[in-house]
Amino acid sequence: MEGNGNLISALRESGLTQTALADAVNTHLYRDGHEGTVSDRTVRNWLTGKTRWPHPRQRAALEAVFGCSAEELGFVPPAQRCPATEPEDPVRRRNFLMATTGTTAAVAVPLIAQHSVGTSDVIRLRSGLDALVALDAARGGHDELERRALTGAAGALEKQKLGASQRIRQRLFSVAAEYTSMAAWSAIDARRTDRARGLLDRALYLAGVAKDSTAEMEVWNLYAMLARQSREHTEAVDAAQAAQHTAIARRDPLFASLAHVRAALGYSNLGDRQAALRSLGYAHETLAKASFDEPRPSWVAFYGRAELSALSAIVRNRIGEPAAAEADGHRALATIPEGFRRNRAMTTAHLALTQLHQRDIDQACATASTAFDLVAGHPMPGRMRSLLGDYHRDLITLAPDASVAREWADRYRTEWSRA
Repeated sequence: MEGNGNLISALRESGLTQTALADAVNTHLYRDGHEGTVSDRTVRNWLTGKTRWPHPRQRAALEAVFGCSAEELGFVPPAQRCPATEPEDPVRRRNFLMATTGTTAAVAVPLIAQHSVGTSDVIRLRSGLDALVALDAARGGHDELERRALTGAAGALEKQKLGASQRIRQRLFSVAAEYTSMAAWSAIDARRTDRARGLLDRALYLAGVAKDSTAEMEVWNLYAMLARQSREHTEAVDAAQAAQHTAIARRDPLFASLAHVRAALGYSNLGDRQAALRSLGYAHETLAKASFDEPRPSWVAFYGRAELSALSAIVRNRIGEPAAAEADGHRALATIPEGFRRNRAMTTAHLALTQLHQRDIDQACATASTAFDLVAGHPMPGRMRSLLGDYHRDLITLAPDASVAREWADRYRTEWSRA
C-alpha cells in the first residue's frame, strides 16, 4: 500500500485498529473541549496520504497517542503555513493518557516514552526498511543491500537492550527479523544459497521471539523461493504450506494468495499439474477477496494482481501451457509498476521463455533482449543471470542454427561479461 508509511508502521506497532485510533483521537478532543469528529475515513485518509497535514487539534491528539511528533508520524506541513500552534505541555499530555480509561488507554499508555526506548524508535528503525525495498526494486540483491539490512537488524537488537518495555522489545525483535529477512532476500537474489539459508534461520528465530506472524510469513515465503532455487521442490511446497498456516495468512487474503501461489510453483516443479492448478486457483480466489487499502509492511508491496499474473505465467509454462503462460506474462507487464525494474526484467525473461517454447524464435529473442535493457546500468543479479542462462540453453537446443539465435547468443556473452 502506498501512503504514509510512518503512520502505517506506528499503527501496526501500537496494536490499534483504525477504529481504535479514531476513538483515541476523539477521546483527546472531547477532554480538550472539542467535538470528536474523527472517523474511520479520516484515519484512512491519514494512512493513504490523502490528508498530509491534519488539523492542529488532531495533530496534538495523534502526538499524544503515539508519543512522537506529527513529522515523525510521516505528516508533512504545507510549504506556506501559518505560525505553529503552541506545543502542548508534555505533563498535560501524560496526564491525558494516564487518566483515560478503557481499551484505548490500555493500549496507548505504554506508547509514551516512559522508557529510554519507545515506539518512536521502532518507527524510525522500521522506516529504514522502505529505503531498502526501494533499493532492491532498482538494483536487486547485492552486497551493499545485504550489509545495510544487517546493520539495521543489529541496530534494532542493540536498542532492545536499552531499557525498553517488553512490548517494545518484541517490536524491536520484529524489526530485526524484517531486516534479516531483507538480507536473506538479497542473498537469494544474488544466488548465494548457503548464506541465504543461514540468514533465514536467524530471521525465523527473531520472528518467533517477536511473536510476529507477518514476519514469519515473510520468512516462509523466502524459504519457498530458496528451496525452488535449490531445486528442493518438496521443501518449497512444505514452506508454502507453513506460510499458509501463519496467522496473518489466515486473516489477510493477500498473504494467503501469496502462500498459495508459492505452493503452485512448487507443485509445478514437481510435475504435479493438478495440484499446481488447484493452488493457482486458490491464489486467484483469495486475492480477489483482498483489500488493497489495508496497511501492510513494505516488503509485500511487490505482490498484487500483476505479480500473481507473472507467477501464474511461470506455473503454466512449467506444466506445459506456454500459450496461456504468454498471455499471463503480457498481462503482468502491462501492470507491473515501472519502478520495479528487476521484477519487470524477470517477467520479461520468463515471457521470452514462453515464446521460445512455442517455437516463436524471432519474437523470443527480441523479448529476451529487452530484459538486458531493463537492467542496464546496474550489475545483473544472480537470479537474473541464471534465468537468462536457462533461456540461452533452451535456445541453442531448439534453434542452434538460426541466425537470430546466434545474434542473441553473441549479445548474451557480451552482457554476461559486463555483469
